[in-house]
Amino acid sequence: MDWISGLFTEHTFIQAILILSLISAVGLAFGSIRIFGVSLGVTCVFFTGIIAGHFGIDINPEMLELSQNFGLIIFIYSLGVQVGPGFFSAFKKGGVKLNILAIMLLVTGTLTMCAAYWITDISIADAVGLFAGAVTNTPMLGAAQQALAQINPADTDSINSMAMACAIGYPVGLISMILCVAIMRRTYPANIFSKRRADASDSTFIAEYMVSNPDIFGKSIHEIRLGTDSQFVISRIWKDGKVIIPTSETTIEKGEHILVISDKKDVESIRKIFGHRQNVDWNKKDIDWNAIDNQLVSRKILVTKPELNGVKLGSLRLRNSFGINITRINRAGMDLLPSKSLRLQLGDKVTIVGEARSIENAGKILGNEAKQLRTPNLPAIFIGIIAGLVLGSIPLAIPGIGMPIKLGIAGGPIIIGILMGAFGPRLHLSTYMSQSANLMLRQLGLTIYLAGLGLSAGAGFFETVLTNEGLTWVIVSAILAIVPVLITGLVAARLFKTDYAQTIGMLCGGMANPIALNFANSITRSDEPSAAYATVYPLSIFLRVISAQIIIMIFA
Repeated sequence: MDWISGLFTEHTFIQAILILSLISAVGLAFGSIRIFGVSLGVTCVFFTGIIAGHFGIDINPEMLELSQNFGLIIFIYSLGVQVGPGFFSAFKKGGVKLNILAIMLLVTGTLTMCAAYWITDISIADAVGLFAGAVTNTPMLGAAQQALAQINPADTDSINSMAMACAIGYPVGLISMILCVAIMRRTYPANIFSKRRADASDSTFIAEYMVSNPDIFGKSIHEIRLGTDSQFVISRIWKDGKVIIPTSETTIEKGEHILVISDKKDVESIRKIFGHRQNVDWNKKDIDWNAIDNQLVSRKILVTKPELNGVKLGSLRLRNSFGINITRINRAGMDLLPSKSLRLQLGDKVTIVGEARSIENAGKILGNEAKQLRTPNLPAIFIGIIAGLVLGSIPLAIPGIGMPIKLGIAGGPIIIGILMGAFGPRLHLSTYMSQSANLMLRQLGLTIYLAGLGLSAGAGFFETVLTNEGLTWVIVSAILAIVPVLITGLVAARLFKTDYAQTIGMLCGGMANPIALNFANSITRSDEPSAAYATVYPLSIFLRVISAQIIIMIFA
């Protein structure tokens, strides 16, 4: 039976896969156990890896590094692709505010680290290492080590000590961030999740108006649109006792009732255009749209034809060809108002109002065959990963800094993932993945990454922690992880009025903490934290890499 023990001890590729798979399976099993209603989920894989490393289990270092980094790349790139379609829309709505808060998080954390360096006897190398671990940012650690090596190449002890400090601070940072997410959960109203998830997932608003503004009597919808900056779609008009689907040439007359779809922020300006808003709630989820008129129906049609990926909606001339009206387009969970210049993407859900036969004919143009979306475009995934790694490896010269910086294997792939998700269709490159396929890819990458990370940090972990110096490092790491997060979270909630999902997503992105993000997603049961995470992550990781090098150059 020696072959069995050799299977788990000899450094082969089979042994590496077996060990990582075993750590992942055990960690996921224990992570599914709920204690007081809370489970660690995939986070438990990391701690299982630490325990395995503590008991002397190891694999080939090169295989460990490959699997760990490749898992991180898959997770980060898939996250970017998932949030890419709605990224720039989200950025316009709150991205500037979220990035300001992320910068505040960085500044607060840096000042806290400097205070810890001055108050304690921790060296600047160890302080930066603890800071990198507390914010779970390995590119920051790498940048600091490179800066220290350029300043004093012979000081290998400080460089190695910095890595050990990061290994101590990393799990403390993970636990502390999850603790902060749970604490902040208690500061928000109990009903905030359902209310604000609904607000965020559907920024469009449906309202009924009775035309009473004399300035628009007898004017066509096209003429009315020319006189306003507000974007809207008139879904139905009650004209002469009948419900009709309007065209751009349809005229609006006094006393007619119209159903208008617009952005929530434009509701008041649209009321001024048309007149009295009726006290009818058209935004309820249980409205039977098909019962409004027995001739008109409302259906959602999927865009599944590859040749339509990136095509402008107006070029299809669906309204004129079939006498239908497109009222909304749902993309990655976000409702968009249709316009002639809006480019379609595979997987878009197009809400169409019209006669059943006309909608069926329009559906043939768009595809509407869900089975065509079941297979992801694998070449696009690998092309995106390649481009992300190339971008992350480009040295960027910053004025006043003697050495170039790099975005690394985390910064490059998420930027390319966002760009591919947002602009891939314009190049007729299909990046669509079903939500389940993307979730599977993200979870697989994150699990492999955590298994390798825990295994690499496990050897000597507990021995170091249980020394006086180790205990000091643990306390400082906890302070570095908790204090900036709670301060920034409080400012976000009280001054910037951000909701819970946005706040924790921003904090997880600013702290580069994908594990806490996964925990946050499980609490909110939405992708809102992921969207906020991706909104701040690129700038945050860029600034942390720069700040680490600047700190070393100033204090070392």
